[in-house]
Amino acid sequence: MRKLLTVTAAAFIFAACTSDDMATKSSSADAGSATTYKMAKVDTAKLTDVLATQSDEAKSRFDARNPAETLEFFGIAPGMAVGEALPGGGWYSKILAPYLGEDGQLVGIDYALETWTEFSFANEAFIENKKKWPTEFVEKSKEWSPVDGPKISATTFGDTSGAMNGQLDAVLYVRAMHNLSRFQAEGQYMTQALKMTHDVLKPGGVVGVVQHRAPADATDEWAIGSAGYLKQANVIAAFEAAGFEFVKSSEINANPKDMPSGDDVVWRLPPSLRGAGDDKALEAERAAIGESDRMTLLFKKI
Repeated sequence: MRKLLTVTAAAFIFAACTSDDMATKSSSADAGSATTYKMAKVDTAKLTDVLATQSDEAKSRFDARNPAETLEFFGIAPGMAVGEALPGGGWYSKILAPYLGEDGQLVGIDYALETWTEFSFANEAFIENKKKWPTEFVEKSKEWSPVDGPKISATTFGDTSGAMNGQLDAVLYVRAMHNLSRFQAEGQYMTQALKMTHDVLKPGGVVGVVQHRAPADATDEWAIGSAGYLKQANVIAAFEAAGFEFVKSSEINANPKDMPSGDDVVWRLPPSLRGAGDDKALEAERAAIGESDRMTLLFKKI
């Protein structure tokens, strides 16, 4: 029987705190947690079987998104409790649900409502509809989560209840950080998200990040997230300031053909091809580049 649970979870309030402040908060959360995360064994055979059942549309992006290699690098295994930041249409959710299995848990995590107000398209009706997102995510999961799938719940980065503190083994940020960074000055949204991430993880829990990567020599002003790209060094620094240890990186999702500069935005590339219009030559040129160059990083709660 599918296990569905609507959760009002802890707020992923990622703060750029002093190390002493973060150590105090981490110790407090750890003291109340019954379990400590231990790296589980990745089930490569099961993951391969799950990927084989994905839609043709989803499979068409395997070469760019490398789901098997990415999840294995993050150490995601059946039975784990995993948070997924900004699951969107569920591309990764539809892989995670059957892979985590009935002993696992999947928690979808959306922006805080306040973050959505920063987007120019977000009118009052849009914001009102977003209030329903946690319930809708759980309901829609009935369409793609198997009967022997994990417990599925949802929350937002704005939930400060603390109900999930110390409960998750891993949190995944797959192309989910650029707008948090972009609007950091307006509402400390990156700070909020990473603080919550730290809170909800078990001691030693991990965070997996896949993010559009800006060139190392790009200006911080351009690489703030509005173009979709962030600098790898800045992402690592943000997590370390929030009380995480940088464990390792991988070039699994790298694309050296993507060399953005000037006014380039990540959405000029496939699958969006924004700005190409009817210019078939430009579309072909961008299609030849492929999807964006992406950093793949692993962090651990300390």
